[in-house]
Amino acid sequence: MFALLLKSTSDKTFIKSLKNLLGFKPRNTSLYQQAFRHHSAATRYDIKEGRISNERLEYLGDAVLSSIIAEILFTTYPTKDEGFLTELRAKLVSRENLCDLARKMGIEVFLEYDKSIRGNYQIIRALSGNAFEALIGAIYLDKGYNFTRKFIKRRILQPHVDIQHMAQKEINFKSKLIEYCQKNKKSIDFETLEERKQGKQKSYLVCVLIDSQEMGRGEDFSKKKAEQVAAQKACEIIFVGGLAE
Repeated sequence: MFALLLKSTSDKTFIKSLKNLLGFKPRNTSLYQQAFRHHSAATRYDIKEGRISNERLEYLGDAVLSSIIAEILFTTYPTKDEGFLTELRAKLVSRENLCDLARKMGIEVFLEYDKSIRGNYQIIRALSGNAFEALIGAIYLDKGYNFTRKFIKRRILQPHVDIQHMAQKEINFKSKLIEYCQKNKKSIDFETLEERKQGKQKSYLVCVLIDSQEMGRGEDFSKKKAEQVAAQKACEIIFVGGLAE
């Protein structure tokens, strides 16, 4: 397994680094150790030794984060309808945005994963986004809902997210790309180039072809997410690069 920080409940370096990351001193350090542990590093399911992955915390954190973001948006936009609030929440909790937030916060250095993944930037980026959700789950269990809400608002949204900008940001790049191709009578295909073994998990390398020409590649543990990454790169070439007709 591979980790950039030694994780031990008695490890003062880890606790100090964790406090710098979060802005507060955790009560139950083991929860945060688990939040950063990908299942490829959890080689033994031994509760006594704490060799449990972050998947359960990720599940919990996803629900808590979605609830808190919904509440914040409900208060921030008192005149907006359900459709607007739902779409904006989807953008804020999207995999792409969570990966960006994890990078901005510096979560990568805390990750623990199998050494076979080391050097694969796209996969590590995906693991960071998962760990971000797991971290929210850990904070919720350690400090409670109200504390977690304040943490998300003050330590994540205020310094790292421009909500007004996110409200105008395109999120479904695949749909946008398909619409462009239909409008301009171009063929579009998503092709799986490779299925790669990443520790105990499989990742997908996907490319998008427009009129049989490769326009972008993406890799993720989910084929759908890999297609979104490839579509985003194609959209950048077409719309930002000036190829749009």
